[in-house]
Amino acid sequence: MLVADLMKLKNARVPTIRMTETIEMAATLLNRERIGAVVVKDACGSEGDTVVGIFSERDVVRAVAERGVAGLKTPVADLMSRNMISCAMEDSVDHVRKLMDEHHVRHLPVLEDHQLVGVLSIRDVLAHDVRIAAVLAEGAPRLAPGMAALPV
Repeated sequence: MLVADLMKLKNARVPTIRMTETIEMAATLLNRERIGAVVVKDACGSEGDTVVGIFSERDVVRAVAERGVAGLKTPVADLMSRNMISCAMEDSVDHVRKLMDEHHVRHLPVLEDHQLVGVLSIRDVLAHDVRIAAVLAEGAPRLAPGMAALPV
């Protein structure tokens, strides 16, 4: 299965935030949208749609832990992840899973021709895995109660 297939199952709207907004604003957006990370875009008027990073719940916690309540007034640009790992629509779900594991990230922006088309989360990947497991279980022979399946 490809990233493009998973993207069809998601809401087309992708919340973003400008790098000049405050961490408080980012936290409000994360809470309102019920998401764990938001893509950060450039603040420049002429290039305002350029993806420059990603900001997550962990970054909010870090801001408060390091700076106290004053950290909420800090610009998102100060704590966002600039070394952003992303994926493409033609990537496989296995490749996405590997990227998330290798880079210890839970959210991957999906880019197509350098344009943001969505964000995949570890939750999206796990939901896919659960669907596949359910389909495989449907085709598996039923065991009598008390019988254990042989290891595969």
